[in-house]
Amino acid sequence: VQLQASGGGLVQAGDFLRLSCATSGDTFRGHFVAWFRQAPGKEREFVASIRWNSGFTAYEDSVKGRFTISRDNAKNTVYLQMNSLKPEDTAVYYCAADRSVITSSQRDRRAYDHWGQGTQVTVSS
Repeated sequence: VQLQASGGGLVQAGDFLRLSCATSGDTFRGHFVAWFRQAPGKEREFVASIRWNSGFTAYEDSVKGRFTISRDNAKNTVYLQMNSLKPEDTAVYYCAADRSVITSSQRDRRAYDHWGQGTQVTVSS
């Protein structure tokens, strides 16, 4: 599955952004789809995931209550709504998907074989 991430930008603290992750010529059916982020000098970390078929979601603790992951079946697109952004949210955000991910590994970047190109999110204070 080929992924296309978009929606990043430069915003101020407290603002919001919505990231999109779309497939081209494929479907997310049967996949886990996740967002990871990587700040300069840091490892890529889990942000949120959604199990396409059931809609079950998971979040990293620091984004709970601020970020929402959702899906649009008709558009084969996963969204990450990011509210109340903080400077520490600054990173390149990547979407990832894989059919073989299981619940216990959904937060592990090594479980995903398919990645989008990344979109930069910069939050100024």
